[in-house]
Amino acid sequence: MSNKVIIVGSGNAALSAGIASLEKGSKVTIYEKADKKMSGGNTKYTAGAMRFSYESGDQLIGLLQNPNDERIKDTDFGSYTKEKFKSDLLSFNDGRPLSWEQDILVSKSLETIQWLSSHNVKFEPIYSRQSFVKDGKHIFWGGLTLAAENEGVGLFNQELAAFLSLGGKIFYESPVTNLLLNGNKVTGIYVGDNKIEADAVILASGGFEANDNLRKSFIGDDWSKAKVRGTPHNTGDGLRMALEIGAIKHGLYEGCHATPMDLHMKNYGGLDLEPKERKNYRKICYFLGIMINAKGHRFLDEGKNFRNYTYAQYGRKVLEQPGHFAWQIFDSKVFDLLYEEYRFHDAHFVESKSIDELIEKMDGIDKIETRKTIEEYNKAVDLTTSFDPTTLDGKSTKGLEIKKSNWAQRIDKGPFKAFPVTGGITFTYGGLKINSKGSVLNKNNKPISGLFACGELVGSVFFNGYPGGSGLTSGAVFGRIAGYGASE
Repeated sequence: MSNKVIIVGSGNAALSAGIASLEKGSKVTIYEKADKKMSGGNTKYTAGAMRFSYESGDQLIGLLQNPNDERIKDTDFGSYTKEKFKSDLLSFNDGRPLSWEQDILVSKSLETIQWLSSHNVKFEPIYSRQSFVKDGKHIFWGGLTLAAENEGVGLFNQELAAFLSLGGKIFYESPVTNLLLNGNKVTGIYVGDNKIEADAVILASGGFEANDNLRKSFIGDDWSKAKVRGTPHNTGDGLRMALEIGAIKHGLYEGCHATPMDLHMKNYGGLDLEPKERKNYRKICYFLGIMINAKGHRFLDEGKNFRNYTYAQYGRKVLEQPGHFAWQIFDSKVFDLLYEEYRFHDAHFVESKSIDELIEKMDGIDKIETRKTIEEYNKAVDLTTSFDPTTLDGKSTKGLEIKKSNWAQRIDKGPFKAFPVTGGITFTYGGLKINSKGSVLNKNNKPISGLFACGELVGSVFFNGYPGGSGLTSGAVFGRIAGYGASE
């Protein structure tokens, strides 16, 4: 007789868990809080990029939707070793050693992507955002190479198709309100007053980023002002249900993925838009210009590293500024390098032929200090090094209190544009503790029988930030683990 597995949530982690459980012969049902259009958790809001270790471009070809793309023969995918992935994660750990969860993420990353590919979840190279053309070749940088076709929406659709083709069922508008217990064992769920029994329950319902009170409680008062980038349905339900029956908190609860976002974005990116469009409110090309706060000062190193390694932290930096906002300033030398999101029909910006006129149009700032900051920055730019966006070019500033380490060019060629931004929260880092089977652990470090977790609910995967694309990979890695564990 096959196991009956219930999954709470329907994003990338949930669907990965469902596919894995079905592989093992379980009967699997997903219960999703949202309606069909809003299902998928945060997955549909993403660009669909997935970071994983690989030794050479040869390992990528079998993962591609179109392995015969003419550009591939002129592409250098480089490599992204396990050691490099570990090093990248460690750089965000604030001195903490690599966690067990991070080690699992790295070691299982490639095989998990290959596993998804075996279920006809296919990918494409991210030519538009992760590569530059140099000497006639497409050069990839930063270790983030592939995304699902049609981005996060495409990833969701492909995973859902795989789940349904294997016999999985999904119910929408079915919010799980509590766990069903028999003694110390989880034996099902409540959907409202309805009891639904199962042999195992997998919590894949996301973090608490859409819960104003929990953000303020766990992360800090500033976070009541944060724009929520993703789904309005990630309100910490799974976390609450697990903690109520004795699960242990695990990970950095004050940590979160926080990205610079359009200051005037509606919460959740505007629910009248398709999820794929909503991501265009992020503004992550700060490395090509400078960021100025209300006092007219720069407050971080815009060129510290490739944006893959800074964007999930810099939203926090913006939110911590006076008034919880900043301006990103660019001149025309980089307009053609700005991502599509800067040309989005609802992108808010001011533009002028001169710096002085631009500053006059920038609301909420000390205009005298802003002018002074730009002048000092321009004088400090190293003019002997060539600008090269394909590499950490070392084109920096000299003598400033806050250095720009790479891609420092003078802001001096009109016209000029400035974009107002704030901090947008994507997902939270604090969660639950699991074991190697995906079982949720209690305060005695013992598995809670019948209860598993994956996705944003797994704590200690990320601490003070993360290398871009790791979140979806983590969801798939721990989803697969939980799916297999729940089916045993």
